[in-house]
Amino acid sequence: MTRQTDAPRHVVATPGDADTVLRRLTRDGWVARDGFALPDPGWDVSSTRLVLHGRIGDADTLQLAVLAAARGAGIVAVCDAESPLGRALVDDLSRLGPVQHGAADPVPAGGNNVTDLVPEQRALLDRLAAGDTIAAAAAAEFLSLRTANRRIAEARALFGVRTTREAVLAYLRQRGSAPPPR
Repeated sequence: MTRQTDAPRHVVATPGDADTVLRRLTRDGWVARDGFALPDPGWDVSSTRLVLHGRIGDADTLQLAVLAAARGAGIVAVCDAESPLGRALVDDLSRLGPVQHGAADPVPAGGNNVTDLVPEQRALLDRLAAGDTIAAAAAAEFLSLRTANRRIAEARALFGVRTTREAVLAYLRQRGSAPPPR
């Protein structure tokens, strides 16, 4: 079964970019459907490998797209990522996992791309780099310990490392910071 964080999330500028992404996703076994309303009454649709696509032109469509992503559907949204609506879309989708911008091939797992981290992951890694424990970092970010551990595990997978310490070091290298002194 596909995990919710495995569902693709793309925000692209043009319908042509959306077509490029959709062709790649359908080649990978995803089923594309126009619009962001989900026909399936069940909550978790991640096992259907459904990717919804369309233009985000108003707040209602934005809410439908984010809800579909939260339920496990893939999303390919045509929207100007620099507009207020686009920034809101990217922020909301980023809370669920990495968001790809444009039609370029996504960075594969282990692609070591710090920009693919969700804001919660960055905040947790910053706190861990400063010397906090995972429990303290979770509390400071108002996350449950379980969610914090899940976010850190996703970051380890993204960086292609086995330990949290290695993930923190990879994050600091990518961000351009030296590790804090001991």
